[in-house]
Amino acid sequence: MGFLFRLLARLPLPLLHNLGALLGWAAWLASPSYRRHLRENTALAGTEACRSEAVAEAGKTILELPKLWLRPHDEVVGRVVKVEGWQHVEAALAAGRGILFMTPHLGCFEICAQYLAKHRPITVLYRRPKQDWLAPIMEQGRGANLNLAPADMSGVRKLLKALKAGEMVGMLPDQAPKAGEGEWAPFFGRPAYSMTLAARLTQTGATVLMVYAGRLAYGAGYHLHFLPPVGPVATPADINREIEQLILLHPGQYLWGYNRYKGSPGGTAPGVGNPA
Repeated sequence: MGFLFRLLARLPLPLLHNLGALLGWAAWLASPSYRRHLRENTALAGTEACRSEAVAEAGKTILELPKLWLRPHDEVVGRVVKVEGWQHVEAALAAGRGILFMTPHLGCFEICAQYLAKHRPITVLYRRPKQDWLAPIMEQGRGANLNLAPADMSGVRKLLKALKAGEMVGMLPDQAPKAGEGEWAPFFGRPAYSMTLAARLTQTGATVLMVYAGRLAYGAGYHLHFLPPVGPVATPADINREIEQLILLHPGQYLWGYNRYKGSPGGTAPGVGNPA
């Protein structure tokens, strides 16, 4: 598998995205549970019209990873052909405070921190993959340019230290947390077990910016967006609302098949039956 991953890294991005779209539809046809989650999640958000796009985009998310992790950093960053909202980053840097970038599973979330690392050091929350063969490739790709913070207490301390030192931190705020690391908060109208860490990090006084990289058509690259929150970000419910608004800017590129509503390892949501 490692050899295949390295081989894919050498293919042109347009070809990878075309193959990824086919992979997305193959996964749709092969997995009833994936189809169920995607249908249910898009129905909750009122984004049923984007289902076909979301199926193809999910496959692109997988097949673009080899190029993002294994190609030279300048080449990867060069795939960002348009940046919007960079003035918000510059203002935060000028203020001398830490910056917390929240990047949900929207578009090419992998390239966001890579782009930022071109300008300043950035520490990102890292969860080791379940596939043993993938871990060294991921660590080689991300770790070459990013400071990795493991998803445990040592990693939390590393993130807090970076923000208090006025540095940049990146995380996926819509990732399902482990038992005891989250609380129930509405997400598109349904309780979702949501991480508390993101809200905790805002208490450092860091500037919070939402960020996502939209894929351009025909593998032409990525359009990076930096946006300040439109409301408070003090609680998981606040952060879920911010994530919702970001997703609705480009719903076809969100990972709707991700089981965002699974119950925590310790129980189910209030008023909800057994988790799917």
